[in-house]
Amino acid sequence: MTAKRRWFLPRTPDVLGALRAQAAVTVDGLDALAAWAAGDANAAERVRECEHLADDLKGELRAALSEAFSTPLEPEDIFQLSTGLDNIMNSAKNIVREAEVLGRAPDPPMAELAGALAEGTRHLAEAFAALGDGGGAGAAATGAADAALESQRRVERDYRAGMSALIQLPDLHEVAARRELYRRLARTSDALKDVAERVWYSVLKES
Repeated sequence: MTAKRRWFLPRTPDVLGALRAQAAVTVDGLDALAAWAAGDANAAERVRECEHLADDLKGELRAALSEAFSTPLEPEDIFQLSTGLDNIMNSAKNIVREAEVLGRAPDPPMAELAGALAEGTRHLAEAFAALGDGGGAGAAATGAADAALESQRRVERDYRAGMSALIQLPDLHEVAARRELYRRLARTSDALKDVAERVWYSVLKES
């Protein structure tokens, strides 16, 4: 009889664990982007590998959400956090691809921008590690989200500095290519900001 009753219990997939796994791979991917931007050409392939793996983990998370009877955060929030991570990882892959299409190797401003993005993504992973744990976990999650937002502001500052330096280049084709790459990196920080703000929103709803 006990066995029969257990059979009817709803499944409780570890959706936060799945979200954290996606975040960990996204951190690896952005670290690879930073390494590539700093001059490690071989890291480009690692960025692509992480993007594919993150896609698989995103799919697993969505499947878990569809099966879960209850979740530690609202399903919509978990879905949006996962989607935001996906946007960050996709953007990282597209930056590498765009640079390859343009035939441009990364330069120091790109290294600064990518480094700030990688730092911000690590803070997002720290926020996810605290989500749903109760007690003071909400404060820990929002504190890490604030740190991610500071990284996003650093991207904005580095972007302005990089764009200002472009006026010194005599080759207009080089200016146009660099400007596009800088813009892509800056737009990635918008996705970073969206995830950090969603962390705040998720915590506020649970408090």
